[in-house]
Amino acid sequence: MESPVRKKSIAELLKKKIKSRAELMAVKRMLAKKYGQPLLSNSEILKAGVDNLLLRQILRKRSVRTLSGIAPVAVLTKPYPCPGQCAYCPTEKDVPQSYLSNEPAVMRAIRCNYDPYKQVQSRLRALEANGHEPTKVELIVIGGTWSVLPEEYKYWYITQCFRAANEYGKINYKSKILNSKQIQNSKFKIINLKNKLLKEQKRNESAKYKLIGITLETRPDYINEQELWQMRELGATRVELGVQAIDDKVLAKNKRGHGVLEIARATEMLKNFGFKVTYHIMPGLPGATAKKDLAMFKKLFADQRFQPDQLKFYPTVVTRGSLLYRWWRAGKYKPYSDKVLQNLIVACKKVVPPYVRIIRLIRDIPGESIMAGNRITNLRQVMKARGVVCNCIRCREVKELRIMNYELRILKYKASRGEEYFLSYESKDTRCPNGHRVSTGGRVLYGFCRLRLFSGGAMIRELHVYGELVSVGGNKKIQHAGLGKRLMLEAEKIAKNNGFKTMAIISGVGVRGYYRKLGYRLKDSYMIKSLV
Repeated sequence: MESPVRKKSIAELLKKKIKSRAELMAVKRMLAKKYGQPLLSNSEILKAGVDNLLLRQILRKRSVRTLSGIAPVAVLTKPYPCPGQCAYCPTEKDVPQSYLSNEPAVMRAIRCNYDPYKQVQSRLRALEANGHEPTKVELIVIGGTWSVLPEEYKYWYITQCFRAANEYGKINYKSKILNSKQIQNSKFKIINLKNKLLKEQKRNESAKYKLIGITLETRPDYINEQELWQMRELGATRVELGVQAIDDKVLAKNKRGHGVLEIARATEMLKNFGFKVTYHIMPGLPGATAKKDLAMFKKLFADQRFQPDQLKFYPTVVTRGSLLYRWWRAGKYKPYSDKVLQNLIVACKKVVPPYVRIIRLIRDIPGESIMAGNRITNLRQVMKARGVVCNCIRCREVKELRIMNYELRILKYKASRGEEYFLSYESKDTRCPNGHRVSTGGRVLYGFCRLRLFSGGAMIRELHVYGELVSVGGNKKIQHAGLGKRLMLEAEKIAKNNGFKTMAIISGVGVRGYYRKLGYRLKDSYMIKSLV
């Protein structure tokens, strides 16, 4: 319980007209000195109730985490043998293949003993402590190749993630937990695990903390129909593929274990199942050049076999415990210089289509673990300082800007033997009513829908609405202004005009209720609606 002095300090702070983080810290220090108390924490102030929108934004730590409308929660699976022998991949004892024990996400997982329940609840607590409201969670499961994990472990793991969200803030963790040893000893049969999963998924539909999407990462050569149906049963909506390069010679040199054919096949299957597809791309691999990397990057969007929805751009670095480290020590490999890498990123960003989101420009590997290669951890900021123009989704998201003028735009492109429609509500120009300009030179993005038409049917692969909107009647959040519903109606109209009689949606478990209100019903893990 807060002391009267703390309450008095908070009340005094809330009366101040604070316009920046620097001003906030100055007021905190003044109040601490005045009342002889430790500095007020942001979470303390937020819990007291903050009506001022600007102050709430200032109080939130790393507000960019939830400005996209969702709270990303990353969890790691425990170490299991990896089927690959990639040259660039580090190997460290008791850590999932390709990860390092001093990476922030890995350190958090180790503190939780890789327990999914503890990891989810820990991240939710951290987000709330930093002023966020993580009621819409995108669960991102990392740790290597998901597809090779034991089946019992996979169902147990995701069930525990759902249960952690459902029970957050309600019960003692130790009262119910099933540990992984019990799973490995087969005391709990797969049918029981599936029933427990279905129970937790049903609970999550009406829970406060909803899992609106689940991301799994795997290799292209492990994608097949059985695997994808299982992913859907688990509630997955997005898959990250370790693509690295789309050149058979580069892939072979780095001992990747598959070729371009498997990448193209996996991409098509994933899209036909409705999944969002994220590629991991690694410029600077042995056998590549900056010129070849740029050509490969352009081919991602010029060749309809690929067309990923999202990208993680991971420049190759040399770490201990990898074959690449030995090659580097022997003088057989030399990474790109900072100048070459930055110029490559500039050139790549220029060709990114407006329907693609660049999630990351660098992996979160601590500098002390990098023996050679890029050590700049804020590449995105460096690019922005150079005035790099980028039209990717992330660079155009509305975030905290207040915007009134918008219009519907529809982009159509061929991908994986189907037709993709990117429907979006965007600003009519690059200037916002509040005087801001979009730093990228593109239009501000308020919301979008991905519609796929192919021989198997009409499928909505993603619906996302961002930020806050100033409406004619006053302040109103975009996520509750009906833009999502309007995008859905436009997508349904396109599908119907193309002769499709039903629409399917790859829905996250936590947003099934939203689609039910629009006339959709659950069938085989998808939300389905008749268009007739």
